[in-house]
Amino acid sequence: MTLIEGLPDAVAIRCLARVPFYLHPKLELVSHSWRAAIRSAELFKARHEVNSSEELLCVSAFEPENLWQLYDPKHDLWISLPILPSNISHFARFSVVSTAGKLFVLGGGSDAVDPLTGDQDGIFATDEVWSYDPATRAWSLRASMLVPRAMFACCVLDGKIIVAGGFTNRRKSIYNAEIYDPETDVWVQLPDLHHAHNSACSGVVFGGKVHVLHKGLSTIQVLENFKQGWIAHEYSWLQGPMTVVREKLYVMSNWFIYKQEGESRRMVVSASEFRRRIGYAMIGLGDDIYIVGGVNGPEHWNCDIKLLSDVDVLTLGSERPAWHKVAPLTRCRGTILGCTQLRI
Repeated sequence: MTLIEGLPDAVAIRCLARVPFYLHPKLELVSHSWRAAIRSAELFKARHEVNSSEELLCVSAFEPENLWQLYDPKHDLWISLPILPSNISHFARFSVVSTAGKLFVLGGGSDAVDPLTGDQDGIFATDEVWSYDPATRAWSLRASMLVPRAMFACCVLDGKIIVAGGFTNRRKSIYNAEIYDPETDVWVQLPDLHHAHNSACSGVVFGGKVHVLHKGLSTIQVLENFKQGWIAHEYSWLQGPMTVVREKLYVMSNWFIYKQEGESRRMVVSASEFRRRIGYAMIGLGDDIYIVGGVNGPEHWNCDIKLLSDVDVLTLGSERPAWHKVAPLTRCRGTILGCTQLRI
């Protein structure tokens, strides 16, 4: 049975490839052959060939547990994914990236505490790696990391996932770094970091290099060449949430957004409206910076804590950048546990 009467299936696939991702569940209802086509790797390859790829935002928050949502900026709507089937309760402190058209959730552990003692009650760090495939719309376990870790740097460079630092079980800080090839599903050890600093770390990629940062420290460890290893630099970068947009680094510091250019910086716009907001994600998508979710913390005259689903966007390409709101998260709310881009 042909997909579209009168058309070769190869041409029909290219027609279906132009349909936005959020409509795929409806297309599947047409017939069994359409369902198979919509869930095929061939269709997602065709989306790229006909220039119909979409950049989506992926978010997981404190509530509900293990739920991820995708934001479609072109249609201003949210799509809920199947629940991540991890056996770890109160799953947190993981890292998330995307590559090869798939979402990857790596490491992390349980945020659960004993209700009587307040002690950590569960796995602090795991080596598990989960992958979500938009074609099959299902989660699957991939090859485990060489070392269990939580609160670590995680980036994508040249299509491969790099993890470094963080903490392993018993909250022991680690220097270890690894690289993962999603095509072969294999992890390989990289040269160790020079410093672990006994603190959580994060990573950003720009200028073709991985930068590992530790909160409150000016020392940044940079990986440009896998064989050469890490090089430690002292940079006077601003401290605060940061993201990369079109190969430029942006930082929120003291309630302003700055563009960091080498050792210098330029103030872009005020972010004073987020003064009470904590636990949010700041991420770049397209030409925009997104502030997603979080919690409105208490003030001296107001002790209420409000879990937020708000999404605020700063369009950097405009002559006078200004914040505007888009569709709020429909199910997730509160502290953002993971946030990344996904191109499909």
